[in-house]
Amino acid sequence: MITIIPVESKKQKTLFIDFPHTLYAGNSNYVPELFLGQWDLITPGKHPFYKHSTAQFFLAYRDQVLVGRVGAIWNVNHNEFNQVQEGQFGFFDCINDQEVATALLKTAEAWVKEKGGDTIVGPINLSTNDTCGLLIDGFDLPPVAMMPYNYPYYIDLIEGAGFGKKTDLRAYLVTEKTANQRSVLLLERLQQRLERSGIVLRQMNLKDFKNEAEKIRQVYNKAWDKNLGFVPMTEDEFNHAAKDLKMIVDPRFAIIAEKDNEVVGFALGVPDINQILRKIPRGRLFPTGIFKLLFGLKKVTLLRVMMLGVVDSYRKLGIEACLYGMIIRNSRNSNVLGAECSWMLEENYMMNHAIEQINGELYKQYRLYQKSI
Repeated sequence: MITIIPVESKKQKTLFIDFPHTLYAGNSNYVPELFLGQWDLITPGKHPFYKHSTAQFFLAYRDQVLVGRVGAIWNVNHNEFNQVQEGQFGFFDCINDQEVATALLKTAEAWVKEKGGDTIVGPINLSTNDTCGLLIDGFDLPPVAMMPYNYPYYIDLIEGAGFGKKTDLRAYLVTEKTANQRSVLLLERLQQRLERSGIVLRQMNLKDFKNEAEKIRQVYNKAWDKNLGFVPMTEDEFNHAAKDLKMIVDPRFAIIAEKDNEVVGFALGVPDINQILRKIPRGRLFPTGIFKLLFGLKKVTLLRVMMLGVVDSYRKLGIEACLYGMIIRNSRNSNVLGAECSWMLEENYMMNHAIEQINGELYKQYRLYQKSI
């Protein structure tokens, strides 16, 4: 018999966060999420998402054995911005059992329907500004920073529960050996051309991090506003994310394009901290994990280019090529051997083409599913 219970107590929250560690025990590609970060995500008052929206988390038991988990999400800002009545499911992990998976997902559907939703989309762990998507291709490699990983059988479980494809998300790999160096060779010429138009590229100033982050937030909300499923980040949400990123940001890979002191584009590459987190049992930073993280950053060999955007009126001027070129050039005198550019919507032809032009290899794909309820 399957029993689904809502997560309410601290003990249940801990069980919810730790369940994947048991499910993926022995899987060499699994990377544990940081416990404190996950605790914030599922705790009202800890994460700014809950200032405008709500979520409920559930655990599945069979004969008193924990066999799955799921989150049901109602994102008010998303629905208002996109003029929809959608709910989301996220944090989905389950044994390879269709009955358990269906019970979990139907529980999420019922919760969303009670909120007034007519559709449910996922996996989305709170919003598309957080970890989202189901890995559907590229299971032989571990995920990079802030990207998901799951067993291949999740595809059958979700589709078996009546979900269909909404869209696919792409991840490209660019390596030092295979990267087209044209953007680096043309970098000086492109920069000079941009400077004649008053556009300057520079590294992020970490000493003025708060002001820099606010400028970037404004560009982020402008440059991504037409992407499917996009929801603008509130100031609190952006600051919450920026506070965590500040620990690992390297200014060589945080490039800003501006005109008249106004930011018009930027690119952010972060070290793949998953290379370190794989060695931190159950995502606990304390007592020793924090030292592994801080001292391990210099040894990381992969970047994740997680943001690259230019506001509409400044596109097709060569800014994107310069942003990529500067990151590639700056990686030469570091331990970085490559970068994952993720995630890209499959229909974002302009950005996909730009990455393919520098010999980016499409090496992983993720899917967002949807279902009418």
